[in-house]
Amino acid sequence: MLFKMKKDILTGEITDKLVFQNRRKIIKAVTATAMASFIPASMSAQIKKYAEIPLGPYSASLQVTDIEYVKNYTNYYEFTTNKNDSTILSKALKTSPWSVTVEGEAEKTGVFNLEDILKTNPLEQRIYRFRCVEAWSMVVPWIGFPLANMLKQFKPTSKAKYVEFTTIYNPNVMPGQRGTALEWPYLEGLRMDEAMHPLSLMATGMYDDELANQNGAPLRLVVPWKYGFKSIKAIVKIRFSETMPATAWNKAGPNEYGFYANVNPEVPHPRWSQSRERILGASIFTPKRNTEKFNGYGAQVASLYSAMDLKKYF
Repeated sequence: MLFKMKKDILTGEITDKLVFQNRRKIIKAVTATAMASFIPASMSAQIKKYAEIPLGPYSASLQVTDIEYVKNYTNYYEFTTNKNDSTILSKALKTSPWSVTVEGEAEKTGVFNLEDILKTNPLEQRIYRFRCVEAWSMVVPWIGFPLANMLKQFKPTSKAKYVEFTTIYNPNVMPGQRGTALEWPYLEGLRMDEAMHPLSLMATGMYDDELANQNGAPLRLVVPWKYGFKSIKAIVKIRFSETMPATAWNKAGPNEYGFYANVNPEVPHPRWSQSRERILGASIFTPKRNTEKFNGYGAQVASLYSAMDLKKYF
């Protein structure tokens, strides 16, 4: 099943998916020729691995945001509230080796090395629109694997109604965790049917490379129909639960940040409208884009919420 984009996408946003893919091929060829004698064998293998990741079936045909904007404009409060400084501050975070603890309502719990998880979950590339609750957006070519595939390996029981994710807690390296901007460590969660939806992605890379630290290395969640704060970074724990998790932003501002956090232009943030969005990296003359319900993925996910009042359960 190929992902079909809605007809009302602006012409300027339509990818040249072929241009992007051809650009990838050119860059790979030039890099291989110019850098071969300088790259250690282990690093060379790693580059080849990410350069040959196939395009997944749920990838959208959208114009990809320039990598420099995506890597240098991030919300990562564990390091800082400044969007640019996390690029530098996050370099101190050691992301290898890495493990994930699995707890709660599942048959297979314990501590699992990320390396072993990756061995059983083939990677694919998915080009997704990303919408921040702050009313800006971008389009990112993520590399990862379906979240559902990973969760099934832990064999959640019938009692598992939700899945909770926890980021690493290391205030010695993450100076933002010494403050009180949020309750630490950062927690996020999904209802099980959301987590098992084929669009939900566990990302390990982007733009033909591994994730940069400031973008959530080595393991982050990507849920394209929800606001970006749901896409928790640097995941170290997964817990299956009968009850809804108390998530970081919902605890910090329950009247501003709901648990579901579905992109919805009909529900304004108390301090700003969500009807339009600024496209990251666009010219100052580019008009803001009309925000789509579920960030343009309504045909795939609206049925998950058919019995809910989305203005009440925001």
